[in-house]
Amino acid sequence: MAGLDELKRGATVKGILPDGFITVVDVSWIGSVAIELTYKDSKGKPANELIYRDREGDLEIVESGKPWSFDGDSDLFRLVSEAHRIRLAYLFDPLLAVHTSLVDPLPPIVIGGALIVPAGLLMRLNGGQTATLQAKETKRVEMVAMRAAVAAEQKLDNAFPGKLSAGA
Repeated sequence: MAGLDELKRGATVKGILPDGFITVVDVSWIGSVAIELTYKDSKGKPANELIYRDREGDLEIVESGKPWSFDGDSDLFRLVSEAHRIRLAYLFDPLLAVHTSLVDPLPPIVIGGALIVPAGLLMRLNGGQTATLQAKETKRVEMVAMRAAVAAEQKLDNAFPGKLSAGA
């Protein structure tokens, strides 16, 4: 709340116009109960108005200055601006998820492998009997897998030194 006595040339005042601030250009007293106020609105348009003391409750002098300041927390600003940058990055790089992930976008290629069946399941399927050729079959499967791996390496022109052997 500001009194009519506080309205001086150059002051920024709120409450004269319903939609913004004005800047006082001149104040002329009419007796002791009213003033003739000459002002400019926020767009620079000049105007003139007669104001009585009963409107003093509507008036507020606003501290003139810049409507912004640079005294905020710089670390918080940096964090927020980086978050906005990441949030909008997909607009510039449609494959952002692929480029930033550690996942290879290509499907895996299986060259060789072996099926491992638990001994308990194998015994149950055979009616409680153990397989007598288990060691021999394991060695055969390991040799097939190693040959497939060596063939794949040779196809890529990678030399394979040494002799193949299954088991230790």
